Amino acid sequence: MHVDGLSPTEESPGAEAQAPERHPFLSQLGERVRALRSRRGVTRKALAALADVSERHLANLEYGTGNASVLILLQLTQALQCSMAELIGDVTTSNPEWLLIRELLERRDEATLRKVRIAIGDVLGTGGAQGRENGPRSLRIALVGLRGAGKSTLGAMLAESLDFPFVELSREIEKFAGCSVGEIQGLYGQAAYRRYERRALEEAIQIYPEAVIATPGGLVSDPATFNQLLGHCTTVWLQAAPEDHMQRVAAQGDMRPMAASKEAMDDLRAILAGRMAFYAKAELHVDTSAQPLTETFQLLHARVKELITS
Repeated sequence: MHVDGLSPTEESPGAEAQAPERHPFLSQLGERVRALRSRRGVTRKALAALADVSERHLANLEYGTGNASVLILLQLTQALQCSMAELIGDVTTSNPEWLLIRELLERRDEATLRKVRIAIGDVLGTGGAQGRENGPRSLRIALVGLRGAGKSTLGAMLAESLDFPFVELSREIEKFAGCSVGEIQGLYGQAAYRRYERRALEEAIQIYPEAVIATPGGLVSDPATFNQLLGHCTTVWLQAAPEDHMQRVAAQGDMRPMAASKEAMDDLRAILAGRMAFYAKAELHVDTSAQPLTETFQLLHARVKELITS
């Protein structure tokens, strides 16, 4: 005879021996469902009815033996009136303070969230001068954008005109690792590359009070590293048309993007679309496809000078 609300693995000592090993994620998911249900004072039977799932299915989920579909999880979030993140479990759901902060930030517009991010950086001592309306701007000029936007060419020209050191972050990453960027990613993986990238940026920030820094295109993919950049540098997004990105990379001698041009161009457009909202956090935007190199440099130089001296 089954005890109502228990999974078969909980019925008797004998049943436990035949039960498959529980996956830690499913066990933790079950604990969160039970905790959310308890916090709201809802019985398992009532929650099953609200979520339109069987009580047995819910019991298996809570005991970590049931692998629920995404739609079932969605129904549970609606019944429990919580976010999917709270149910699945990320760092912003780990304690009451995080949950209260999440609630304060929900449905805020982009401008308000930006102000909050800068204020948090100031409180934590990581905010730097970026984005402040009063006070001096950082004299570290960081160029962001996809490969082929002109970061190396324009960065070197800008550094010379300002009499600042020029730092190509990809070269600094290679110095840390003792091998090329491609070898880092091939031998050690993307996670190791991101760690070297963050270390290289942190060292550049410590060494150079003023510099022009050309950053790798994917740096914005790591929020912690991108926060460091935004907090300690004046940032410029060098934009370009996808076709110009592709042509400039090929002109540098890398013909791999052209091997399957249709697929490569589709991939490039998808990458640009995925990163655009992050690149747009930069304080200045300069379109390097809109005019020839000399005019682009003059525009970049004038706008950077105006920003850092205002």
